[in-house]
Amino acid sequence: MLTKGEEACAAWVSRFLPLIPAGGWVLDLAAGRGRHTRLLVERGYRVHAVDRDTTTLRPLAGPRCQVEMVDLETGEPWKLGDSYDGIVVTNYLHRPLLPAIAAALAPGGAVIYETFAQGNERFGRPRNPDFLLRPGELLGAFAALTTIAFEQGEVALPYPAVIQRIAAVSGPVTQLP
Repeated sequence: MLTKGEEACAAWVSRFLPLIPAGGWVLDLAAGRGRHTRLLVERGYRVHAVDRDTTTLRPLAGPRCQVEMVDLETGEPWKLGDSYDGIVVTNYLHRPLLPAIAAALAPGGAVIYETFAQGNERFGRPRNPDFLLRPGELLGAFAALTTIAFEQGEVALPYPAVIQRIAAVSGPVTQLP
């Protein structure tokens, strides 16, 4: 069984990546070790990888990848741009950023988001309710977008957890993955 730190790219992200226009500008928010940054670069996207610790992201920096160190929760206020073709967020929740994420999408852009939800405290971290989504919270946070898919509940793979995930686009849907 994979641990949380060793998990492969989220199947949810891989599944909905085709919603993001080919070659588009994608924000990997709270990029962590860069598993999705790598995937995005390999698939031909231009990536803005943001995290408070960029140690493992720095080697990915180059013509197709901008790496930025930002403490999204306690550092200087950080403003998301307003022209991302896609935004990917996994295993991270800072509620004050949710409206900015939706507003930062370019027309036709997609958000692919997956993180922990209430009930996850039974399985391990995070346990703090500040870092666990309430039922339907992502649907509400991205209500101005067109929801393509939404799931919430208990999962067994890649490890037992309670999650919530959404794939949504800014504007009408032109094609489904």
